[in-house]
Amino acid sequence: MLYLIGLGLGDAKDITVKGLEIIKQCSRVYLEAYTSVLTVGKEALEEFYGKELILADRETVEQEADTILKDAQVYDVAFLVVGDPFGATTHSDLVLRAVKLGVPYRVVHNASILNAVGCCGLQLYNFGETVSIVFWTDTWKPESFFDKIAKNRRNGMHTLCLLDIKMKEQSLENLMKGKKIYEPPRYMSVNQATEQLLAIVQNRRLQGEEPEVTENTVCVGLARVGAVDQKIVSGTLQEMTTVALGDPLHSVIITGTLHPLEIDMLKLFAVDKSIFEYNDK
Repeated sequence: MLYLIGLGLGDAKDITVKGLEIIKQCSRVYLEAYTSVLTVGKEALEEFYGKELILADRETVEQEADTILKDAQVYDVAFLVVGDPFGATTHSDLVLRAVKLGVPYRVVHNASILNAVGCCGLQLYNFGETVSIVFWTDTWKPESFFDKIAKNRRNGMHTLCLLDIKMKEQSLENLMKGKKIYEPPRYMSVNQATEQLLAIVQNRRLQGEEPEVTENTVCVGLARVGAVDQKIVSGTLQEMTTVALGDPLHSVIITGTLHPLEIDMLKLFAVDKSIFEYNDK
């Protein structure tokens, strides 16, 4: 049996009782380590779960998935995912492979950023399509996600922006030389994400467009949601470029039409409460 088990968002204790019971009975336990991370490391998880964990990076899952699944034909195998197993679409592929090979599977759900984001006071049913913001490079600066944010705004919906993480990346030079040398992990901050958003706003104006999102658009910055030191700040897009939210992981919300109750909640986290005294475009 293959078990896909969500770990929640905070630390080792966020796992469900059901998930922990299954881990203890499994012969092999993999820890997915490329779509998200917890606030504690592998060693803390191993101590709490009482099991040795096998780190599964993107390369392992993509190239050795058949090995994982063949083991699951004989033993109970757990595949641990930060958040919920289906918070990232990449895990659907593992399920499809399991079905193709006739390997039975079971999913144990947990909290993910997609529902825990409600901690800031915005109502979950007022969210539109979720987007991802990736690290720009000198030669690659995609803006396509901005159009989805704009569409959500036109429909009065909020947008959850998931920020890029780089867990096991090679430099272009090492990749071309075939050297298995990896760059240190990088996690996009609220500051970096909103700076990129402001750059897009400016680009759109240069193209003669008045974008749906402006410097004064109300946004929310979140850090380490689910952890004891989680932090939430609300303010304008411009203000979000300078707020200090500390360690990763970070997320950003671009708000749409705000309900009075949502405004009252956002005031609790506001850099400057006066931004809620007018109706932003």
